[in-house]
Amino acid sequence: MSSSCCSPSASDPGADALDQTQAVEERYGAAAHAQEACLCTPVAFDLSLLQAIPREVVERDYGCGDPTRWVKPGDTVLDLGSGSGKNAFICAQLIGSAGAVIGVDRNVEMLNLARQAAPVVAERIGFANVRFVEGAIEALEAPQVDGAPLIADRSIDVVLSNCVLNLVNPADRQNLLANIRRVLRPGGRLAVSDIVCDKPVPLALQQDPELWSGCISGAWQEEAFLEDFRALGFEKVSYADRSDQPWQVVEEIEFRAVTLVGQLPDD
Repeated sequence: MSSSCCSPSASDPGADALDQTQAVEERYGAAAHAQEACLCTPVAFDLSLLQAIPREVVERDYGCGDPTRWVKPGDTVLDLGSGSGKNAFICAQLIGSAGAVIGVDRNVEMLNLARQAAPVVAERIGFANVRFVEGAIEALEAPQVDGAPLIADRSIDVVLSNCVLNLVNPADRQNLLANIRRVLRPGGRLAVSDIVCDKPVPLALQQDPELWSGCISGAWQEEAFLEDFRALGFEKVSYADRSDQPWQVVEEIEFRAVTLVGQLPDD
């Protein structure tokens, strides 16, 4: 990857520097229309599961791992930051017609891409079990028209995410974590691919909108990522995948891709 993908921006983000929502929205909105090589890391998926998915969906997926490997037949899956829908459509095939996938994303351009592809995928695989809803992944409790939360309590078997949690503003992360815990059923599972770092990210890098929206400067520290999910009550929390070599090195901070897994105890 070229150095331009991770070079600090010369812009001054201003007083509200740690609200990077607009930067993320703009970058991923554009990436829904044209593939951007600088977003996250290339990952090999099972080619047989990609055949039913429209090419534009696959090309405009931006991730750093394959959390879909942890779903099971019949699961109800929640895909946080579902983007173009590729991971959701892979899950649709793995869980079968008895399961269901809910993709949540706040980016309208990405949602449009995923929603347009959904009937195409359903026709190719023989059933429709995926829906995409608009919302912020850190606000899954947000009331809808009927007063119910965007995602109901204890309604999900497995929460997935692929290189998205690092995009959430720091002030919202505790609510994000609490919502993940709230929506999972007893015994519910977690599989999150994301970028972590080996040292604290300085405020100046966090304030850079290019580095933040590029899945770099919002990274959790590697051990803190594990501890935050253990603190929620998840058991067997570990890195099922962890890249040996850093994906990027910025100001001597190593950023690498991991896939974190864990499971809640049964009641």
